[in-house]
Amino acid sequence: MRHFGHIAPEVRQRLFHREPCTFTADSSPRLLAAALGATLYSPATRPRLADDILKQAGRGVISMVLCLEDSIDDAEVIGAEENLVRQFADLAERDGAQPPLLFIRVRAPEQIPDLADRLGPSIRLLSGFVLPKFTEERGVAFLESLAVAEAASGRRLFAMPVLESPELLHLESRAETLAGIARTVDKYRERVLALRLGVTDFCSAYGLRRPPHMTAYDVHIVASVIADVVNHLGRADGTGFTVTGPVWEYFRVQERMFKPQLRRSPFLEGRAEELRQALIEHDIDGLLREIELDRANGLLGKTCIHPSHVLPVHALSVVSHEEFSDAEDILRPERGGGGVMRSAYTNKMNEVKPHRAWAERTLQRAEVFGVAREDIGFVELLTAGLSG
Repeated sequence: MRHFGHIAPEVRQRLFHREPCTFTADSSPRLLAAALGATLYSPATRPRLADDILKQAGRGVISMVLCLEDSIDDAEVIGAEENLVRQFADLAERDGAQPPLLFIRVRAPEQIPDLADRLGPSIRLLSGFVLPKFTEERGVAFLESLAVAEAASGRRLFAMPVLESPELLHLESRAETLAGIARTVDKYRERVLALRLGVTDFCSAYGLRRPPHMTAYDVHIVASVIADVVNHLGRADGTGFTVTGPVWEYFRVQERMFKPQLRRSPFLEGRAEELRQALIEHDIDGLLREIELDRANGLLGKTCIHPSHVLPVHALSVVSHEEFSDAEDILRPERGGGGVMRSAYTNKMNEVKPHRAWAERTLQRAEVFGVAREDIGFVELLTAGLSG
């Protein structure tokens, strides 16, 4: 699989200075964590889930979470588990099927080994489990259950803890809770692929819901938690983890809204500004700003609950030609001793030692999302993705 792999090779060549790499579910954890991108959640109750998974893979989705937790009613859990087992078996029987990275969001630790056993041979399609309301107390049991399932199945299985508990949000318990989470994920580091933020639960604790023109960073009580999580768990010194961006709740934007613009092909006819205005008019502006703020605040990837969010996340994850030029210049071997120089674009200062960690992260993102050509921006990438 690869990002933008659903569009024609000749279009990718026009878009990318350096194309996204290919990878598999068995690739290194470092690469997979960076490649998660827009992780699309789906209730595990969907009756045609196998078809839905392959449909979304054909539209560029790289990772999906099949949810047994908050997205379904308590009374539906048993039926949803049975449905998951059936749908995985269906997928496994389809010759040539190439699903995205698949994760199951469970409610309780005991579900993990039970589901791994019930999936049987089709567990080869599973990349891991999402662990809700993760704290030190709850997390150890989840991760021990994951170890049991991995040993029994012989399949490498990752964990993606969701940081969303009230103890993490409340100021009086935040530092202790963060320290406990850090101890737990460090102990099981080889099993933890990424940490996910449950901002909807944070808002729920105070009866809040951000409107579509506001980002998570405009809600100060939420922004403070994100900052503390990145401060403690997202460091670039080798101790940190990939932390993914929060969910965007609004999905009035759908592909059909763009069809009149796409029929006239802004990518081919230079109508980029027209589509840009259409995006803003259809309330996607808040999502775009939040994606950019995610990256500016140290997050990579994003939880998504609607397919229309996937391509904007991926298009804004592509490394610009200017970013790539700066990162490569900073990391040249001859710059190892430090120093400062003017960027090749002659519009900024590149200081080798302070900017090194940024440059390394940028090249990691370039590996999985690619590098755009000098004259290619977000709108061209989005248009090509939707047309693909």
